[in-house]
Amino acid sequence: MLMISPRMASGMQEKQYTPSLLSFFIYNPKFGPREGEEEKKILFYHPIEIEKNEKIRNVGLCEAIVQFTRTFCPTKPAKSLHTQKNRQFFHEPEENYWMVMVVRNPMVEKPNKDGKPPTVEYQEEEIIDSVYGSVLQQCYSMYKLFNGTFSRAFEAGGVELLTQKLEKFFYRYLQTLHLQSCDLLDVFGGISFFPLDKMTYLKIQSFVNRVEESLSLVKYTAFLYNDQLIWSGLEQDDMRILYKYLTTSLFPRHTEPELAGRDSPLRPEVAGNLLHYGRFLTGPANLKDPEAKFRFPRIFVNTEDSYEELHLIVYKAMSAAVCFMINASVDLNREFCEKLDSLVGPQLTLLASDICEQYNINRRISGPEKEPQFKFIYFNHMNLAEKSTIHMRKTASVSLTSVHPDLMKILGDINCDFARVDEDEEIIVKAMTDYWVVGKKSDQRELYVILNQKNANLIEVNEEVKRLCATQFNNIFFLD
Repeated sequence: MLMISPRMASGMQEKQYTPSLLSFFIYNPKFGPREGEEEKKILFYHPIEIEKNEKIRNVGLCEAIVQFTRTFCPTKPAKSLHTQKNRQFFHEPEENYWMVMVVRNPMVEKPNKDGKPPTVEYQEEEIIDSVYGSVLQQCYSMYKLFNGTFSRAFEAGGVELLTQKLEKFFYRYLQTLHLQSCDLLDVFGGISFFPLDKMTYLKIQSFVNRVEESLSLVKYTAFLYNDQLIWSGLEQDDMRILYKYLTTSLFPRHTEPELAGRDSPLRPEVAGNLLHYGRFLTGPANLKDPEAKFRFPRIFVNTEDSYEELHLIVYKAMSAAVCFMINASVDLNREFCEKLDSLVGPQLTLLASDICEQYNINRRISGPEKEPQFKFIYFNHMNLAEKSTIHMRKTASVSLTSVHPDLMKILGDINCDFARVDEDEEIIVKAMTDYWVVGKKSDQRELYVILNQKNANLIEVNEEVKRLCATQFNNIFFLD
């Protein structure tokens, strides 16, 4: 993707290029151990049109780098390789299966006088290893969610089935990677939770229990509102990657204007459960259609121990969405879908209305939202809770942040410093643009604050952050 910088040079504009994906490949060195069989190692290679010998050469180079670095640290293989023009990231998600992502460094093209070709400057330090390393790990997690592990596919149908699955999945998935939008939130891969009062939360818990009792086939349930999680029966790591799929892929495809306005309280004639606004986001688009297909996406969870394959039913009413997961060995038919629709639709419609009303009441009580003097990102490693006032919108294709990329880079650098030590820590940075950036790490929780206080000094900034922790994050930080 090309981004034109507003900077001028010699009366002509500089061109600024953001990071982009050069190549992505998966290989297993055990599949082609002998000379002349090197091509057998390559299970997937993007872009597909690269000449065979170049593919073999690139994979061989990665093998050599991994082997070479292993001599220094056998337990920790190479994670990345820095060069002037690009950066390579390595990940071994399963034994002997290697994933490699090559990212071109951002660059600035400066025009020259006298018709000479432009000068290209690569900005090698602009890419943060932890961000793109996490993106590569997410590639595997997302593949595994929909296909299970590499080794399971190999056991079921050999290299042929595995390469088929890899091609089918990554051909589409790599098109959704927008590397210029990746930042600290990709490192955390957290979950945004919807704030609720106890009564409304109990109503939701009661709804989940009733549905699981009535529809005994349902094995796991997850409940979301406004793209935020309220309830989940899945293991944390499975919910984390399912949440990413829902909020960055499935929900954005279904954002057409909702019926009944934006969760306005229901009209009197609707309150008697005569109508409901429920619909399937996966599966049949229209239950009344005689040709409707009752096929649902399959997902794989608990792949470490019990390896469960499930149907994923996502059902939505206004801003509330429920995921029902059912054992994949069960055949789902029209009768089951009609039963689910008539049972869940009216209840979910009323619940969505209740949540909306309660949320609006709470907002009125708390008073009008003033533009705060600070913006923050908070992450809790224990429950994966994430909150950001910096991101106005974050999906796979767009990351609208309300701060300059240079400040996002500082946040990433502070996070890298935190990752190197186990102790609690605090870092304060004065940015070139008169912004103050503060990072606090305490007891599995991390907080990053950006303050726009031009004339503040270090002591005042420290006091301001203390005040913020006392009001917004009470009982979270214990640092003095």
